[in-house]
Amino acid sequence: MTVTQTLHRIPARPWRWVPWLVASQLLVVLVWWQLGWAWGLVALLASHALFVVPVFLPNSRFYAPVLSRVPGAAVWLTIDDGPSEETPAVLDLLDRYGAKATFFMVGERAAARPELVREVLRRGHGVANHSQSHPQARFWALGPGEMAREITACQQVLADIAGTPPRWYRSVVGMTNPFVAAALKRHQLTRVGWSARGFDGVGCEPQRVVQRIARNLGPGAIVLLHEGAAHGHNLAIIEGVLQQLRAKGLQARLPQGTA
Repeated sequence: MTVTQTLHRIPARPWRWVPWLVASQLLVVLVWWQLGWAWGLVALLASHALFVVPVFLPNSRFYAPVLSRVPGAAVWLTIDDGPSEETPAVLDLLDRYGAKATFFMVGERAAARPELVREVLRRGHGVANHSQSHPQARFWALGPGEMAREITACQQVLADIAGTPPRWYRSVVGMTNPFVAAALKRHQLTRVGWSARGFDGVGCEPQRVVQRIARNLGPGAIVLLHEGAAHGHNLAIIEGVLQQLRAKGLQARLPQGTA
């Protein structure tokens, strides 16, 4: 099996969870009938938790395959939520350290600043799908139609600007509900998680964020970073991570076999 084949994990059976859901609810009915309402209620809550908790686990494979590490000695830097006013400065930082990254872009923001998408590509970086409107508060609860629209619209925007469709996708805040996999299969997208994060998308102290990420930096790590956050520390954090990579003798490169 080639590196490319192992990296591109397209969902083969996006609705494989449905029989398990039906079976779990039949089991709840059986428990309720045989053991009474108290045990039935426990079984009901447990069955719901089984299908809800994986939605909030960024590297869970319950609903769709996910790439959380890459083969080889390099590190994969991934930068979410752009393009933004910070994108040119981020690109300059990456150039200064000889690093490459994949930018997981929001479709609406890319459509508003297509020149930044083109500049990212011109400098040898990658672009990927991070939903059309980034509905952070409710992404986990989107139904099949709205989820498909979020992923499809972003895919179309980025394909129109870049000339080729993205091959990578990341769920908003890493939340992957039961309806993500069908859209990924339709567009031949691979879901990407992470193995190193510092929680830099919210209010934070840059040094602590870099320390959290540094603990998990190593060959094959996928690093989650952000740009354009309101706290204004993203550039300092990205540079801190690049300094850590240099100190550890690691290189930030795009995964082999990617366009």
